[in-house]
Amino acid sequence: MTQKGNIGVTTENIFPVIKKFLYSDHEIFLREMVSNAVDATQKLKTLADRGDYKGELGDLTIQVKLDSEKGTLTISDRGIGMTEEEIDKYINQIAFSGVNDFLDKYKDNANAIIGHFGLGFYSSFMVSKKVEIITKSYQDGAKAVKWSCDGSPEFTIEDAEKEDRGSDIILYIDDDCKEFLEKSQIEQLLNKYCKFLPVPIAFGKKTEWKDGKQVETEEDHIINNVEPLWTKAPSTLKDEEYKQFYRTLYPMQMDEPLFWIHLNVDYPFNLTGILYFPRIKNNLDIQRNKIQLYCNQVFVTDQVEGIVPEFLTLLHGVIDSPDIPLNVSRSYLQSDRDVKKISTYITKKVADRLNGIFKENRKEYEEKWDDLKIFINYGMLSQEDFYDRAKDFCLLKDIEGKYFTLDEYKTLIKDEQTDKDGNLIYLYANNLEEQYSYIEAAKAKGYSVLLMDGQLDTPSVSMFEQKLEKSRFVRVDADIIDRLIVKEDAQKNELEEDKRDNLSEVFRSQMPTLEKAEFMVEVQALGETAQPVIITQSEYMRRMKDMSRYQQGMSFYAQMPDSYNLVLNSDHPLIKKVLDDETAAVSELLKPVESEIRGQQARVDVLRQEQNKKKYDEITQEEKDDLQASEKALNEQKDKKKAIIADYAKSNAVVHQLIDLALLQNGMLKGAALDAFLKRSVDLIK
Repeated sequence: MTQKGNIGVTTENIFPVIKKFLYSDHEIFLREMVSNAVDATQKLKTLADRGDYKGELGDLTIQVKLDSEKGTLTISDRGIGMTEEEIDKYINQIAFSGVNDFLDKYKDNANAIIGHFGLGFYSSFMVSKKVEIITKSYQDGAKAVKWSCDGSPEFTIEDAEKEDRGSDIILYIDDDCKEFLEKSQIEQLLNKYCKFLPVPIAFGKKTEWKDGKQVETEEDHIINNVEPLWTKAPSTLKDEEYKQFYRTLYPMQMDEPLFWIHLNVDYPFNLTGILYFPRIKNNLDIQRNKIQLYCNQVFVTDQVEGIVPEFLTLLHGVIDSPDIPLNVSRSYLQSDRDVKKISTYITKKVADRLNGIFKENRKEYEEKWDDLKIFINYGMLSQEDFYDRAKDFCLLKDIEGKYFTLDEYKTLIKDEQTDKDGNLIYLYANNLEEQYSYIEAAKAKGYSVLLMDGQLDTPSVSMFEQKLEKSRFVRVDADIIDRLIVKEDAQKNELEEDKRDNLSEVFRSQMPTLEKAEFMVEVQALGETAQPVIITQSEYMRRMKDMSRYQQGMSFYAQMPDSYNLVLNSDHPLIKKVLDDETAAVSELLKPVESEIRGQQARVDVLRQEQNKKKYDEITQEEKDDLQASEKALNEQKDKKKAIIADYAKSNAVVHQLIDLALLQNGMLKGAALDAFLKRSVDLIK
């Protein structure tokens, strides 16, 4: 007997809605079809376990078959099947899920049942112009029936021939979805979504080499592992099994993981999984969306923000939970309180595991620290509660390659590296080669220097300054060594002010113009053994520019030029020689100019003093013009003085050599300037 009718929906537009909006991607249909077949099989196993089904289970393999000539894709199972009444109830009434009824009855021991909304079957119409169900219930005396629908609300149900229990879902693939009739496409989707389903899934036959070519055998090609590693007890697994599973998940990943964390919790929610810490060598290795989210072994998504704390999205692995709330298509996570609980649990589990490794085998932990650091720093920067957990196993590494906890390092440096104001100064370098001389100067003072060359060390430095009481981090090239850790008030420079100014101008006038770089010149008495010329860079400005790469709203710092100090050591014989030569060469030329400068400066000072006594509107135009003319005359004389000094300095090879040596030390001498330096060096040696 043939029955005709309309599917019980509230609008005739339900199929266009399903086709366009219900699911995030058309390929999801295959996951839903196979998942429904798994559900039907798991239901039958549950009935058998309870004794409600007495028959033989037999081979429960789900078959996925392509027929390119007919344009069909068929998913067949030997599960619970359906009667005509069940088809009418569960297929014809959209969103009235048979799973809900089943779970109500068998909630205490039901096997993993995937669907919860009754809409998964209708995802088939995203790619099909017609869908048929040929099904036979497991119940004694049940008749086989065939349900057919062409994507409109109209359907037909009629008697059918089917010997075995279970269901065949036959999809007549639509003309605009022909890619789903390609074997490679279906194999790829099965591998993506069904790789770890708990029931065997066969797609085609295994092949073997015979007579120089691949030929099919009689054996089914099973595409899934029904017992993936995360479903097993950690105590039963060996390290090699974890590594092999990692290679299965990420066949293109060449390096082995640092280590892994096996998640297994059943209260207050169900959650299993394995998280791997990969080796990250550079920014190109930082790829999110590497953690795969499953629901009862069905792949859902690899976009796990919300479930996994942000900093752990750098990890690889699998999370499986039936308790993670999903929307109707199982493609997007719904944010709620349970999700936050799961995220908190994962954070705690990761922290406990790291702390356990640190305490149980510190040597192994230190060996992995350089690779682990990016995960831990990211976590401490992004989550307050993780910082509180991680501060005890966060390590600092010095330039000698020794590792210290935060408390250990504080104890190490507090006697030598506390400044006059009671601040603990952490000195660090981020390039051992480029900052070698600065490091050596610090070591000569008995200071310890940290190596902070990681990808997140710049923001981490600022974080530590906020968290650690009365502490500052200073890069070794941020200033001359005596000002990095100020132990007492600075001694007054004995060089006369005029000589300091002239010496500064000698070097300032010959500084090259470098793109996005500004130089300030100062004179300091550093001792005869210190370098004659040193370039330092402001810690604040350099750090702000570095931070602009990480934080929005700071981009204006990136546009600013780099700010450097060129420090002249007035105690060094070479600097003294330059000063003596300059004095001998230009003192007579400068006398009348300096006399004029003093006179003009005195006049400007008097005029400004007189005008400061008056309100602005009381100052006459004549008085304003007089001051302006005097200031102009003063500046002209200053420019004249600079020109005289610059004219002398441009022919002084020692000045240029000292400047270039300082630039070379900081990697700032290149191209034509470097070539000129090399030629000058040869000339000076002759």
